[in-house]
Amino acid sequence: MSKLFVVPTPVGNLEDITYRAIRILEEADLVLAEDTRKTRILLKHYNLSKKTLSHHTFNEHKFLVSLISRIRQGEAVALVSDAGTPGISDPGYLLIRECIRNDIEVEVLPGPTAFVPALVASGLPCDRFCFEGFLPQKKGRQKKLEELREETRTMIFYESPYRVKKSLEQFSVIFGSDRLACLARELTKIHEEFIRGTLEEIRKSISDREIKGECILIVGGRS
Repeated sequence: MSKLFVVPTPVGNLEDITYRAIRILEEADLVLAEDTRKTRILLKHYNLSKKTLSHHTFNEHKFLVSLISRIRQGEAVALVSDAGTPGISDPGYLLIRECIRNDIEVEVLPGPTAFVPALVASGLPCDRFCFEGFLPQKKGRQKKLEELREETRTMIFYESPYRVKKSLEQFSVIFGSDRLACLARELTKIHEEFIRGTLEEIRKSISDREIKGECILIVGGRS
């Protein structure tokens, strides 16, 4: 079965995986994993003993040709990331694009993506939104935020727990401190948390806290 399977994996709670995803992982000849150590935890949880290969941002170019060759020769390859859907702020785009260029079938399974539950639970409009993922850390960051100043759709940002306070300060200056927002943290895990309010209220509520875990900032659009 010569095909690339794109398999979403849980963003936290290991129960958030579909029966179909487990079957594909079980049947695949090879599992491409962003971090093989994390993927093996998931595979072990479901009693799956599979051959895994590291496939991440720093080596995806290097192995592109050999992976295409393996799939063309008949291997079924499953692509996963550490959490969520590959290609969404995670490695995967290059391999998917190259498979399509080489007329290799790509089958994408539906499944977990962190920003969806964060957006729905934020209480902000989710009928129209723009997903920005991770902003540039330095060069281009200010310009990007300025471009979003007049955005009327709800905006979604991924952020490191080490930079989330600084981001809230920047957002307050550019979007206005009274702009409604939500900080979603540790989705589906034991310490899942949603902090809702204005950007200023959220900033103050975490000012004396050490923020841990993966963070998503949902910011309301301009009225």
